Amino acid sequence: MKLDRLQTAVFAGALALAAWPALKPEPKTDFNLAAFARVPVLEGGRVKPLDSFARNTMLAMRSKQSVPVDGKALPPARWLLDAAFKPELADTYAAFVVDDPEVLGLVRLDQGKTRYFAYWQLEPSRDEIQKQAALADEIAAPQRTRFQSAVLSLHGRLAMYERLKNTFMISGSGDPVLELAAFSSLLPSALKAFHSKKQTAADLRAMKALSDMLQRYNFIAQTAAFKAIPPKEGADADAWTNAGEAVVSPSGGEPHPSLASFAIMGRAYRAGDAAAFNAALSEHTTWLAQYRPAAARAARSEALFNKISPFTTGMALYILALLLIFAGWATRRPEVDSAARALAWAGFAVHTAGLFAHSVLQGRPPVTNLYSSAVFVGWAAVALGLFAERFHKRGFSAAGACVIGFTTLIVAHHLKSSGDTMEMMRAVLDSNFWLATHVVTITIGYSSTYLAGMLGIAWVVRRHLPLKPDPAASKALSELAYGVIAFSLFFSFIGTVLGGIWADQSWGRFWGWDPKENGALLIVLWNAFILHARWGGYARERGIMLMAIFGNIIVSLSWFGVNMLGIGLHSYGFMDKAFLWLSAFCALQLALMLLGAMPPRFWTERADA
Repeated sequence: MKLDRLQTAVFAGALALAAWPALKPEPKTDFNLAAFARVPVLEGGRVKPLDSFARNTMLAMRSKQSVPVDGKALPPARWLLDAAFKPELADTYAAFVVDDPEVLGLVRLDQGKTRYFAYWQLEPSRDEIQKQAALADEIAAPQRTRFQSAVLSLHGRLAMYERLKNTFMISGSGDPVLELAAFSSLLPSALKAFHSKKQTAADLRAMKALSDMLQRYNFIAQTAAFKAIPPKEGADADAWTNAGEAVVSPSGGEPHPSLASFAIMGRAYRAGDAAAFNAALSEHTTWLAQYRPAAARAARSEALFNKISPFTTGMALYILALLLIFAGWATRRPEVDSAARALAWAGFAVHTAGLFAHSVLQGRPPVTNLYSSAVFVGWAAVALGLFAERFHKRGFSAAGACVIGFTTLIVAHHLKSSGDTMEMMRAVLDSNFWLATHVVTITIGYSSTYLAGMLGIAWVVRRHLPLKPDPAASKALSELAYGVIAFSLFFSFIGTVLGGIWADQSWGRFWGWDPKENGALLIVLWNAFILHARWGGYARERGIMLMAIFGNIIVSLSWFGVNMLGIGLHSYGFMDKAFLWLSAFCALQLALMLLGAMPPRFWTERADA
């Protein structure tokens, strides 16, 4: 009973810790940053809060979701406000990561002192960066050099920042409220003069002033980073516009009420008038709540999801659970084992809640891109590992589950820097039925193959590290791995067949020897090969476990490696930066296989000899 109460207390405490970010009060600031962060905008084909846009942009630019200013981390919403309304200040923030030595030489910056630079330091070399990026863009991605990829990336990040600076007003311009008022007052007289047969000097001046303003607003319409002006009442839900479009082509002839709200916010923020800023923000959010409640609710929910950050909490719980499992093996104390299991289950609960919330927010099944596949693969592996732990209560499955859960969430965290994790899907993927069958099924096959590989690694570690060998534990590990491999073969095979049916309906052929298809087939064949090797007596305990480790390599190459080829209908996430990490992972698996092939504790035998 004491152990049950301990498990309950640890589990509840971990969940309370995970929920704390949602419960703690917002930090008090003069400007209502929390409400501004929840404002919905249209970007990347979907409605999202400004908080998500700011976080994704900062990750792409700086590889972090905050920028240090005067020794403190500037929140994403505050950085976005500065970039949009105080660009002269934002230009001084070290918001760009540049770590390629050739690119640093191109922009004439010192190497080794820092990896982070401000826009004002890069702007003098802007033309040369653009020139080199244009040359790199003419070369296919797989053939680009490291310098070409790096300079193309820097050009894209600089262009993104420049678009943001010109989203609500032209960077460096004056008062947006006065400019909008002047435009509104000039428009009737200028249009009347344009259609008049007799034009006075005043008419010509009005038309010239209006033409200059139209050019400015047209520039905003073309360069704005997102669309912040929601559709009017009765308009199509997707008819969002940016500030420039709303001025140049007002729907219904009347300016949108949100135009004035954003203009006042810009003037108030530049002047440091928090009261006026908050009043204009409140007016905009009130309009949204009345006429676009669905967009406002979705933005609030996504901002809360960002604030809670369940996958980050899940990583922390998995690593704590793993450390406690190791402590339990060392101390052989049942209360430590109970606490470790409770933490592992808490991590899985948080992981599950995050996966479910991400799917609901996106309105899609749990696997739609590389990011979500990493999250789901980890989730399925943890679920399978914790389920197996209920039957083999030695901690091996739980430890493997925690390692895979932590590792896959780390991979997903780094994949976030490539863009929006809830991006709109390509047309061929925009099918809930097939995503809910083929993609989900085959990623379960990935997960279980990884779990079998982790059990193989645990078998190798136990073969060499313990002073006293435990044949029963090694046998339990091999039997568990055998069951997991059989499970993986089933899901991999079914997922591959469903993928063929999907391909037949989407692309007109059941099988096309696409690299991703070949990778999926390799996983099926390798798992089948392991099972047949055992049935035929060609491999026993050691051989099965070493082949299970090699399964990690096959899945990694089939999952990530084929995307690096940049060819095939499945190459949706080209990732040249991951090549070194993938190579290091495969090399580590081969080293572990070599270690497993050695006699147990072979170095001690040599020492005794």
